[in-house]
Amino acid sequence: VAGINAYTTDILSGRPKIAKVKKRKRKIATMTTDTRKRVKLYALNADRQWDDRGTGHVSSQYVERLKGMSLLVRAEADGSLLLESKIQPDTAYQKQQDTLIVWSEGDNFDLALSFQEKAGCDEIWEKICQVQGKDPSVEITQDIVEESEDERFEEMSDSAPPVELPPCELSRLEDISEAIVSGLATPLRKEKLSMALESENYIEKLLNLFHMCEDLENVEGLHHLFEIFKNIFLLNKNALFEIMFAEDTIFDVVGCLEYDPSLSEPRKHRQYLRQMAKFREALPIKNQNLLAKIHQTYRVQYIQDIVLPTPSVFVEDNMLNTLSSFIYFNKVEIVTLIQEDEKFLVELFGMLTDPKTLAVKRRDLILFLKEFNNFAQNLQPQGKDTFYKTLTTLGVLPALEITLAMTDQKTKAASIDILTSIVEYSSSTVRDYTLQQDNTQDPKNMLVNIALVQMLSDSEPELGGAVQLMGVIRILLDPENMLASVNKSDFLNFFYKHSIKILVGPLLANTAGDKPAKEDYHTAQMLGLILELLSFCVEHHTYHIKNFIMQKDLLERILVLMKSTHTFLVLGALRFVRKAIAMKDEFYNRQIVKFNLFAPIVDAFIRNNNRYNLLESAILEFFEFIKLEDIKTLCTYFVEKFGKVFEDIEYVQTFKSLKTKYDQHQERFKDRDKIMDSIPMIRNIRHRRDQRQLEEEEEIWFNEDDDFSDVPASKADLDTSLEVVNGPKMNSSTPVSTATTTTTVIPTLLQTSASPTIPSTQTQNPTQQQSGILQQTHPTHPLQSQQSPPQTAVSSNLNNVNNNSKGSSGQVLGEANKTIAEDTKSIVSGTIKKGLVDYEGDSDDEDDEESSNTPQQKKARLA
Repeated sequence: VAGINAYTTDILSGRPKIAKVKKRKRKIATMTTDTRKRVKLYALNADRQWDDRGTGHVSSQYVERLKGMSLLVRAEADGSLLLESKIQPDTAYQKQQDTLIVWSEGDNFDLALSFQEKAGCDEIWEKICQVQGKDPSVEITQDIVEESEDERFEEMSDSAPPVELPPCELSRLEDISEAIVSGLATPLRKEKLSMALESENYIEKLLNLFHMCEDLENVEGLHHLFEIFKNIFLLNKNALFEIMFAEDTIFDVVGCLEYDPSLSEPRKHRQYLRQMAKFREALPIKNQNLLAKIHQTYRVQYIQDIVLPTPSVFVEDNMLNTLSSFIYFNKVEIVTLIQEDEKFLVELFGMLTDPKTLAVKRRDLILFLKEFNNFAQNLQPQGKDTFYKTLTTLGVLPALEITLAMTDQKTKAASIDILTSIVEYSSSTVRDYTLQQDNTQDPKNMLVNIALVQMLSDSEPELGGAVQLMGVIRILLDPENMLASVNKSDFLNFFYKHSIKILVGPLLANTAGDKPAKEDYHTAQMLGLILELLSFCVEHHTYHIKNFIMQKDLLERILVLMKSTHTFLVLGALRFVRKAIAMKDEFYNRQIVKFNLFAPIVDAFIRNNNRYNLLESAILEFFEFIKLEDIKTLCTYFVEKFGKVFEDIEYVQTFKSLKTKYDQHQERFKDRDKIMDSIPMIRNIRHRRDQRQLEEEEEIWFNEDDDFSDVPASKADLDTSLEVVNGPKMNSSTPVSTATTTTTVIPTLLQTSASPTIPSTQTQNPTQQQSGILQQTHPTHPLQSQQSPPQTAVSSNLNNVNNNSKGSSGQVLGEANKTIAEDTKSIVSGTIKKGLVDYEGDSDDEDDEESSNTPQQKKARLA
């Protein structure tokens, strides 16, 4: 009967019933196989919690009853209708995550569809956007009131459905791993996943499965657990870390991370932590909380540095930053707990400075202090300041004097680390301590000198400790770090009195001859460090280092290293001299010229034989600097001494430019000497110029072209003019002669007219005369004016007298000319007196020579 009924025709519908049966079965089969549209339906209840309304398959189709496109969800189990919701054009649909669509049906009725696959979510989202006329790339279809990022995340977190984790069973480990991986997709999903792991004691259940997998040797399950716990770390949640790093769980977590699927054999991290890593108590720690925190911090640090995969596998730069913060706060807490235990620290420093303490014990104590200091670097500035004040008060610096001088390398290295940290944080503390020792202790036992000795005696091939100690000394010697001028002068006086001889000792010993005594690599490296420190002193110290260089002929000794077989040491010596001349101090220039110190540099250039390398470039830059800075002393010395050696070098223009500058200097000297030799009379007259006048003349000098056509016509003219000024001393038959001098003079005095004229007997006002002459004067360089103060100008009548006084027979002037000469002499005398008055700093309103108020010195001067 059933078979017959199956094939009977429904009279009303006109269709066979079997067709309906087959259609329903095919629909259910499609629902069970199409996972793309498999969803879980949630509804928000009155308590703002999400209720699970069932699992089914979603579709979008036109519903005649609702008069529009609608979302339909049919139950997975029986195909019953779980949801029928019309897509409203003004409803705000939100795609909160790649697999979640949330919207509101009314004021208090929110719905959510959680998709199994992203592809299904994207397909339904496109249908919704198509109905509303929106771009599918948006994550919300309607505009809403702007909220802050935190508020939006909080609201989304409240409205998002919770993450459902699979049952914690061996058979579901793969599903658990996939669920946790999917939870890493967005911050909101991470938050929900973390809450699920924390609230359901899921981590403890997973660790129980780990023990079961190890007992059963279930390698596949262990590999899944590795992936699970690795991804739990990536959730970056401190609450989960607190659970995993507890005393009773941390080793099991480390065990899960041993079974990396990419490795053929599991790592033995637990064995290392339990058996190999031994905890040494330098002093007994009675505080159990402190002891537990130290153990936990070490193990978590081991997990971060060794156990977890390398950071290159992580997508985000800030991944695991919460783990770093966990370690950071642990270290801060450890430092705080130790500082609060005053008896512990007093006992620690007491044993460090006790002569009876064994070397092994002292090594453990200093290693503990090093770790303690390293942890303190995490403190805030105020806490760090308190930390170092505590150490200083308890005697850390006297303890370091003992441990630095010990032969054990670990003890010495730890001591250097501690001293470096103290100096970098508060160098003034070490300086003050050193100055307190100055009058109470043998210099060789002082901390700074101990550090220098240890630096110079470092036996390591790479000189790691020496480099570190050089940095310490450099900070201590840096004037920029010194708080007060008293501190500066006192500490530098101490250093140059007690310490610098220790520093340069190996240098002086190795440069006693014409070439370095020792050429091994270790010695060369050490000398390089010494040169670097001395270069720093030249740059930042003034008379202290100059006095020492002069006393020890240090420049000459350092340039012996130019003959070293180690190029880096040759460059170090050259760099030192380059630093000295860069100071633009004539002291160094005179030392170079006096001891012919360019010779080793030139020899090194010749030995290099035109090879294009760093040494040649450095030497070329050395001389290029002299050229650019126009250091006349060194330029003259170089060209006169070594000019011929470099005259054929044409691939650079440095040496030709130096020769050109030298020639220009010589031309100026010749012109100046010619002028100086001409006037013997006005050599002691000084006139102090106002600064504004110097600036104006300098501007005129720079703006005018060099023109030396205004030089005096002949020496005879000058001789005659001087006779007019000084008065005739010989009869008409005696030839006129003048004495040569080295005085500079204004070129205007030397001007003569082309043809003799009869001078006027009228004399002008001296000020007007001087003004008129200066207008005709060829300007001189203001710097030369400073070196040779300006001389008194003479009126234009003097030039006329010069011209009229010349005759073919060289006869003495007539009576008319004598009168003019006397007038001119009077003018010159008055001008000279005015210049002397201004030079001494008196006012222009000078008292009369015979005044009773005139000082005796002024009377003598005017006389």
